[in-house]
Amino acid sequence: MNENLDKRAGFFRRLAAMVYDGLIAVAIGMLTALIFIACLTALIENNVLPDFGFEHVSDLMQQSMAYKLSVQIWVGFWICAFFLWFWKNGGQTLGMRAWRIRIYNLQEDHPVGYGRLLLRLVSAFGGLGTLLVLLDYKHKLALQDRVTHTEVLLLSSEENHHRAW
Repeated sequence: MNENLDKRAGFFRRLAAMVYDGLIAVAIGMLTALIFIACLTALIENNVLPDFGFEHVSDLMQQSMAYKLSVQIWVGFWICAFFLWFWKNGGQTLGMRAWRIRIYNLQEDHPVGYGRLLLRLVSAFGGLGTLLVLLDYKHKLALQDRVTHTEVLLLSSEENHHRAW
């Protein structure tokens, strides 16, 4: 079938990389939320944005669905950008680099495009798509691998170099 079949990353190595990347994603989310909320607070306090009669900005942000949604969209955008940028530029996130795994294109020898990477991110269902690796122990393909025609390979120490970044 594929000459890389025996080099595909197993479930536990993928899970370890997901935990590592999850911690980074939480940090990115906290930092971007802090920046966005600080900017919103400054704009509301300087009457650039309406305060809708609330005395404190924190009360407004907790009560206003528009403000809460805007913060969530902002944070989600930056977390997605983290994964997409690292996958596009080197084929691996920081957690994947630590656990020596990388995304490869099954169809061609060049990197996967942003469209397929976004599809990969969505089809992973927050990591649940990786559970398929446990059921498909022969091919070791997750749902996101199957949908986007990619594979996650285990790298040797020499292959896991920093020159791709």
